Amino acid sequence: MIRVVIADDQDLVRGGLAAILAVEPDLAIVGEASEGAQAARVAASVAADIVLMDVQMPGSDGIEGVRMLASVRPQARALMLTTFDLDEYIFAALRAGASGFLLKTTPPAELAAAIRASHSGELLFAPSVTRRLVEAYVRRRPVSAGVPAELAGLTARELEVFGAVARGWSNAEIGAELFMGEATVKTHVTRILAKLALRDRVQAVVLAYECGLAG
Repeated sequence: MIRVVIADDQDLVRGGLAAILAVEPDLAIVGEASEGAQAARVAASVAADIVLMDVQMPGSDGIEGVRMLASVRPQARALMLTTFDLDEYIFAALRAGASGFLLKTTPPAELAAAIRASHSGELLFAPSVTRRLVEAYVRRRPVSAGVPAELAGLTARELEVFGAVARGWSNAEIGAELFMGEATVKTHVTRILAKLALRDRVQAVVLAYECGLAG
């Protein structure tokens, strides 16, 4: 069972999301919050797996909530609820440790699938969203000169897998492209994240774009 906390300052939004997810047999709504710090505290108290976190909330916002969540409940993943007119908040959330982004207009089936994907460590949001967010993010930062030194520790195969992850591919897609089983792909991804000291695939995507390795 995937334990979910919903954080949004609007009661109707929280209620609507809870109603949508209540019909999913493998998802359990275990808490609600109306601001970021509260969301982190609730997530820690109920041992949440996923926090659906609105970006803009009064008091402490979703970005502060993500930062606190990393300290008090690092096992949990934060999926930000957002719109594209909040770019600066989105980029800050990436840096704070958010594990994915969902539009508030996401259809119910896609919302549930995204929660499952995030919980399993698979693809966290659609490749088109990944590309739009991260390309816009990188345009606001100087591109690193050359390849970061830490990438020198990756094998040739790991560099191939790293590039595929940067394009937003799932393990199944990477396996089909590189002629590997999904279990082998998963092992490579785990080793890559460990070698590069990255929390998850989102951070891998950001790193790849920052150093010009994703196209």
